[in-house]
Amino acid sequence: MKKIVFFLLLSQTIVFAQSPDIKANNIKKHIEYLASDNLEGRGTGTEGGKKAAEYLVKQFKKIGLKPYGDKGSFLQEFPAKKGLPPNVSYVQAANVVGFLDNGSDKTIIIGAHYDHLGKGDQGSSLEANSVGSIHNGADDNASGTAGLIELAKYYAKNKIKEKHNFLFIGFSGEELGLIGSKYYADNATIDLKTVNCMLNMDMIGRYRDDKGLTIGGWGTSSFWGKEIPQLANNQSVKYNVDSAGIGPSDHTSFYLKNLPVMFFFTGAHQEYHKPSDDANLINYEGEAKVLALATSVIQKIEESPKLDFIQVANNPHAGNARSSFKVTMGIIPDYAYDKGGVRIDGVTKGRPAEKAGLQAGDVIMKLGENATTDVQEYMKALGKFEKGQTIDAEVKRGAEKVILKITF
Repeated sequence: MKKIVFFLLLSQTIVFAQSPDIKANNIKKHIEYLASDNLEGRGTGTEGGKKAAEYLVKQFKKIGLKPYGDKGSFLQEFPAKKGLPPNVSYVQAANVVGFLDNGSDKTIIIGAHYDHLGKGDQGSSLEANSVGSIHNGADDNASGTAGLIELAKYYAKNKIKEKHNFLFIGFSGEELGLIGSKYYADNATIDLKTVNCMLNMDMIGRYRDDKGLTIGGWGTSSFWGKEIPQLANNQSVKYNVDSAGIGPSDHTSFYLKNLPVMFFFTGAHQEYHKPSDDANLINYEGEAKVLALATSVIQKIEESPKLDFIQVANNPHAGNARSSFKVTMGIIPDYAYDKGGVRIDGVTKGRPAEKAGLQAGDVIMKLGENATTDVQEYMKALGKFEKGQTIDAEVKRGAEKVILKITF
């Protein structure tokens, strides 16, 4: 491949899209280890979480990245609050940070969180009575972590000196409320003024041709809308867009530092935040396709002037919504749905939504007096309710409007 790239410099985008360097088998190897029972769900501050960090360090060393954490190491340690009252504790967590130095004055950050829910004791499992069960998190987010490793290898080994440096970060504490990425953004080991943009990968392992890839952060730079449509078309990648820079993953922390962000996400599913999110359900060829699109987008960034940053009008608290909720409904939203309201992909048995009679395919239009025009407004509304409270939910079911009472 490397000889072909040099021979066809004028058509690098096409070559990158067909790159044999990002192989499904390599992705599979990483995910099968990270999502194995041996790592016990990679809970923040647990032994399994530490093993996952050690695996990332080992891979970064093997690839040849420079350690860019604290004190000359790959690790950037920080305290993380976890657990549910009255069993709240602080644990030591760590981001894993590696740098590919191309001698440039500009850098692209590529990130993915490697933590998950451990044994279901962090309070965000969607499986009833699942405390003690290992939540392997193959899609969430062993898939993104595998992508992080393979992109690092791709850029370190392609024998091309890109016009950007690359900073690769494996975040911990994401499932506790984006703690690791916020800590890094506030305590960066490079000057963030040199950063051109940030690419975040979270749940990229379940690509389906009918649903496609959701690309978040679309509105944070005019560059994305100008360049990605043709690249995706060239590679037969179906996609949906989310303009917001703020969302329930780690790109939020960098958008809040006024950086253009791009977020790759292949969608929620019935195994989300359940013990059944296992490696056998990953679409490895589909993930390789997503990563190939990432390399072609980065190639276009290489060829372009510095990206502009656009501040998107959205809810400034959405990124922290998961950590501030007092109640939950127990639904899986369809993040790609953009026709108004929040479409339900799945309903968790025994939770308020299921008890109220909500079904997959329903579109939530209103919670109480709060219009839920999209997922962000839904999260904002949910944050207003208390345990024990009963509200009316306006739901569109086909052509019919249904009012259901939900008790939290």
